Amino acid sequence: MDEFCNKAIKKLETAINELKLESDYQIMRIEVIINLIIRSLTDIKEYTLKRGFKSEKEEIRFFKHQKPIIVSKLIYYHAIYKIETKKPHGEKSIKKYLNRELKKLKRYFDNNLDFYKYYRTNNTSLDEKLFLRGNHDIKLCLDTGYFQSDLSFSTSHDYKVAKIIGNDLIQVYIEDQLYNKDQKDNPKTLIKLNWTGSKVAIIELIYSLHYQGVFDNGNADIRLIAKYFEDVFNIDLGNFYQTYLELRNRKMNPTKFLNALRETLIKKMDEKNEI
Repeated sequence: MDEFCNKAIKKLETAINELKLESDYQIMRIEVIINLIIRSLTDIKEYTLKRGFKSEKEEIRFFKHQKPIIVSKLIYYHAIYKIETKKPHGEKSIKKYLNRELKKLKRYFDNNLDFYKYYRTNNTSLDEKLFLRGNHDIKLCLDTGYFQSDLSFSTSHDYKVAKIIGNDLIQVYIEDQLYNKDQKDNPKTLIKLNWTGSKVAIIELIYSLHYQGVFDNGNADIRLIAKYFEDVFNIDLGNFYQTYLELRNRKMNPTKFLNALRETLIKKMDEKNEI
């Protein structure tokens, strides 16, 4: 089952990415993508019902992790299709419209907060009730749509998982739209930022990015990268190579800044999930 699902998901994502490259007309492209997703779901459903599951563990994994990946894509592209086809004219009207769509996502989050916490903390204590077919519990905030779905291919909460994943993607899409409009309306906001952290921290960051090969496919010279950071963030790095040697020879926590970045990001992600 895992191999079949992974191949189906990979095949679908490849097809979607190719469509993104080939077509400039967004509405038409989304229509084609939605049909691809529906076809993929149909194939997986036929395979699943014919083959069945070898164990409850496999069934839970499918309905908690595999099916929601594809359904979330359907939720996302269908939402984007509606947003784009119903978008009003005029910059102010569009901003109000997009902000209303964001509020809808927030309401869904508020109404399903307990399940958000359960899913995002990788809790498994209720999986047998949430992700096994025919094993629903009316007390666990069931959507009425569940009883109208095909119960041979649905559990009480697999759609909620897909909704969480899809809503995250929709939120990013809307926020990008709003950000791009703000930049268009206020070009003067594109100002130079000043680095207010330590010089050691930015040098640690520069070398980590350089060794990761993220600039010009790894072909950018470290001196060029350092100069770019100096210009963009208004900082004089001085003898940055000497500072790097000191970092490399640091016996205790040589990647102090990068470790702090990771810890802060994870903390903020967790806090946002609880909003």
